[in-house]
Amino acid sequence: MILPDFKSTFRALRYRNFRLFFGGQIISLIGTWMQQVALAWLVYRLTNSAALLGLVGFVSQFPAFIFSPFAGAIADRFDRRRIVIATQILAMIQAAILAILTLTGTITVWHILPLGFLLGLINSFDMPTRQSFMLEMIDNREDLGNAIALNSSMVNSARLLGPSAAGIIIALVGEGFCFLLNAVSFIAVIAGLLAMKIKPQKKSPTTSSIATGMKEGFRYAFSFAPIRDILLLLALVSVMGMPYVVLMPIFARDVLHGGPQMLGFLMASIGIGALIAALMLASRKSVRGLGKMIPISSVIFGGGLIAFSFSRTEWLSIPMLLISGYGMMTLMASSNTILQTITDDDKRGRVMSFYTMAFMGMTPFGSLLAGSLAGQIGAPYTLLITGSFCVFGAILFARQLPQIRKLIRPIYTRMGIIPEVNTGIQSASQLTIPPED
Repeated sequence: MILPDFKSTFRALRYRNFRLFFGGQIISLIGTWMQQVALAWLVYRLTNSAALLGLVGFVSQFPAFIFSPFAGAIADRFDRRRIVIATQILAMIQAAILAILTLTGTITVWHILPLGFLLGLINSFDMPTRQSFMLEMIDNREDLGNAIALNSSMVNSARLLGPSAAGIIIALVGEGFCFLLNAVSFIAVIAGLLAMKIKPQKKSPTTSSIATGMKEGFRYAFSFAPIRDILLLLALVSVMGMPYVVLMPIFARDVLHGGPQMLGFLMASIGIGALIAALMLASRKSVRGLGKMIPISSVIFGGGLIAFSFSRTEWLSIPMLLISGYGMMTLMASSNTILQTITDDDKRGRVMSFYTMAFMGMTPFGSLLAGSLAGQIGAPYTLLITGSFCVFGAILFARQLPQIRKLIRPIYTRMGIIPEVNTGIQSASQLTIPPED
């Protein structure tokens, strides 16, 4: 069995560009999580409607389903850093508009819906580009897995701090100040991106259209079973499991009889579990074993949601969400690492766009479904059903693992990759060697 080596947990931070990204992004992400919690609370305070909570979640994430494949083709053709800088500036403007409307007391749900769609459109370009940009920030490809895991730990450190801060700020001065602080926080990540020194990347000359590039990326991803099966499981979990977030205000106020502070505690507990998972993944030196962790983590995530659905006290709810957060992050980060490891560099943006489509683009359909179900049968029963689907998907994926190993083995054998574990993340051929004890 491969044991975590915490000495190597932060090795990607030795690269200046990644340090700049890490420092700026964590500040920005704290603001992002503050905005997300404040927005959910604002919508529920204004409408008292579970269905509208689901609708807001739908319009803010649906653009990823439509535009991510296009964004991936763009990311494979143009300067990825410039694209990310542009998306961060646009997201800052969106947060500023939201802050102004809220602080002036003119905000309505009909303002929130188009602003949510705008942010979803921005994120549909930002996420696949930022994920595929990761390799350009480090000098050694073997540290890619560590960089991805550290990026996940950064996201979930922010998930821990942002919601807790949002709960306090909402109680003291209202939601508008959360939006304002988020707008200001983008300055840090934009400054970090501008300060980077990125080696020019050679883009393969092409005369084909973007539409042709999108079709090529689709054929590449979905004709290879390991990539296809990972994306399909992510899509199922995103539809059925991830929309639990839009139901948190209902659990905080109506099930656990709390206020915005309770919502902050619930969201922070998810962040703690996810942060633990991300640090454990960052401590790994090899991709070996991540294949079987994908279905296991999906079971942990779904099982945590099922257990949470039965809870009526905060002392049980918080640890159940911590478990769910651990499973969720292990699933997402393991899938991301494997996909980026086995993907050709010139198709990285497009594969990451399908990852975004599966991870974010499918979530709005689940948000709409979760909001509608919660309005009919209640939030607890909704999570019981959706968590069960996550467990079912994990079982189906586990049955495909032998075939995945069989398909990958000859490819990496021809490449002459040595299966023994060295330092850093190894090639995806290690998915094909006998599982760990």
